[in-house]
Amino acid sequence: MDPLHDQGTEAALRAVFETAGPYLSSLAERPVYAGSSRVEELAGALPASGEGAAAVAERLLSVGTESATHSAGPRFFHFVTGGVTPAALAADWTVSLLDQNAFSRAASEFATSVETVALDWLRSLFGLPASFGGALVGSATFANFTALGAATHWWGARHGVDVTSAGLAGLPRMPVFSGGYVHASARKALQMLGHGRDSVAVHGAGRVDLSSLDRALASSGPSVVIANAGEVNTGDFDPLADLADVVARHDAWLHVDGAFGLFAAVSPRTSHLVAGLERADSIACDGHKWLNVPYESGFAFLREPARLGAAFGMPGAPYLPGADSPRGGYGLLGPESSRRARSVPIWATLAAYGRSGYQAMVERHLDLAQELAELVDAAPELERLAEVPLCVVCFRVAPPGVPESDLDDLNRRVGEALLEDGRVFAGTTVWDGKVALRPAIVNWRTTSRDIRLFVSVVRELAASSAL
Repeated sequence: MDPLHDQGTEAALRAVFETAGPYLSSLAERPVYAGSSRVEELAGALPASGEGAAAVAERLLSVGTESATHSAGPRFFHFVTGGVTPAALAADWTVSLLDQNAFSRAASEFATSVETVALDWLRSLFGLPASFGGALVGSATFANFTALGAATHWWGARHGVDVTSAGLAGLPRMPVFSGGYVHASARKALQMLGHGRDSVAVHGAGRVDLSSLDRALASSGPSVVIANAGEVNTGDFDPLADLADVVARHDAWLHVDGAFGLFAAVSPRTSHLVAGLERADSIACDGHKWLNVPYESGFAFLREPARLGAAFGMPGAPYLPGADSPRGGYGLLGPESSRRARSVPIWATLAAYGRSGYQAMVERHLDLAQELAELVDAAPELERLAEVPLCVVCFRVAPPGVPESDLDDLNRRVGEALLEDGRVFAGTTVWDGKVALRPAIVNWRTTSRDIRLFVSVVRELAASSAL
């Protein structure tokens, strides 16, 4: 069927609308994972002529609402995954309706203007100076890539080379330093930039060892330092202000990976954890975590935002505007050229709930994390493995009388059982050499009821897994 002749547009959209209300209302009671899948119903040979929009929408909704992982609900604690606020969801539907290419003002004045406002509001939300600027990207990995790409451009210039045109050939290896909390996404960004994922020199098993780093920077020449704001297993932080003091004594670029920990700035209760953030040269954060906007969403901020155009501008295409053109835009300030208007859900959720709404949500999650920690501490067969400075609680199953040598296998079994059971969702990690659970609380729908259910299910499955 030629889409020009498809009369099913209105019926297809109506089907999505009519399904959305009941589906969203059911999330508070639905298992996160149902254990059965009908995805095979979407497989098969490419249709010769096709069914049309209305029939396809009905089939996709039927299969998707049953087979998808219901990660938008309140009991998905795996990874660090937020939900989607009502305002962000409505805005995301609008994005698909308008189908803007957010490459430049020449492509979409609307998308570019909304992105400018959204970035300014995010900067204000996190308390960054007005001089900071940035770009929206697809994820924390791309935010790290964007920031470290700008750092690479800075580093090349320190050696008298414009790496955007000449590349890295002939240059020494760029020194990169971090503490033990450096995340795989930062390593992946370095890998994609040609520095190698193993190029990071780690100083400290956990938080960065400032004395060791200071000595290394004294002899390294121009360098990049990655600070970690919100370690993924415990929510711990590098001491940003002290780290900034060390970096300031040397010729170094300070990058802060704050994928979800950046939201500590939103509450007076936790803002001390990001003290010194304004002294960073670059900052990376995720939107589809604690901001609770749809995938794919991240953002990078730079102290000197003009470096983005220098590092990511596109050369030699006469039909495209340049980075400094009034017709230019954010596609020239980051890795993606053709870009979805991901600024619209960000603008909408910040417009709908404002600074006070996000502070209330963050502080509710802080309270829920402490409640979870207390329930873990009160359970004789559970053992908390770390402090809880933010929204992640790291603990393991450790029943009395079970030998230490058996606990890792037991916790792996509990983790697998949790994912298969599906009532709540959290997988395992390894922390301090121990297999553990590390549920993260960042979904706007999550309440105390969900936390209590989570602990109840863990204890139930731990008892059956220990048999």
